[in-house]
Amino acid sequence: MVLYFSTRSESGGELTIFMGLDKHENEDLIKYGLPEDIWFHVDKMSSAHVYLRLRKGQTMDDISEDVLQDCVQLVKSQFHPRQEYFILFDHLHRVYCGRNILALYLMLFCYLAGNKVNNIDVVYTPWSNLKKTASMDVGQVGFHNTKMVRTVRVDKRNNDIVNRLNKTKVERKTDLKAEREAVDAAERTEKKHQQRDKKRHEDLERLEKEKQAELRSYKGLMVSENMTSNKQIASGNKSMQEMEEDFM
Repeated sequence: MVLYFSTRSESGGELTIFMGLDKHENEDLIKYGLPEDIWFHVDKMSSAHVYLRLRKGQTMDDISEDVLQDCVQLVKSQFHPRQEYFILFDHLHRVYCGRNILALYLMLFCYLAGNKVNNIDVVYTPWSNLKKTASMDVGQVGFHNTKMVRTVRVDKRNNDIVNRLNKTKVERKTDLKAEREAVDAAERTEKKHQQRDKKRHEDLERLEKEKQAELRSYKGLMVSENMTSNKQIASGNKSMQEMEEDFM
């Protein structure tokens, strides 16, 4: 399942924020994202993977401050333990049979405290900058270029923002692979149309140039014929004069 939220910038225009319900959806979101997607996550800690889908052609520089705050507040609101953390804790407790129990309780406390922790850093970067290798765990990512990663400090949870976003929340089962394939197919079709339009435009330009060249050639020929005719007329007049003089 994927959770979808709606946000609207002060300048107008609605955008979509979305996130996977669990780490398995996160894997598909990492794999089948779009170039317009911007990824958000708590820096160096386990948290939800939140995405903002921009309009085609937009970049991180086009994200308004209000939309940015919506995204980081949603990440902050989801920064809390999930069921797998309790499963992990139970597993470690059984494996170690109570040994080093203090460390285990400290680990659990960190997970439980997540949503109450203030002054956390949220990082964001384009989806295309996410790096996934075979050795990484489920939901784990790296970056191709760390210079393309930006950081926002979130002082505390803003309930007004979170409540507004939750009112727009829609949970939907989405075939992310099919969605990506449909987008790719539409882009290929659009590219073919653009190539056809470009070729048609180039053909028209070529025909127009040929037409203009033909017209210039025809005009040049007409001027040349006129000049020859005038010379012939002048020559003819001269001969008539000579004939008249001879007659006299």
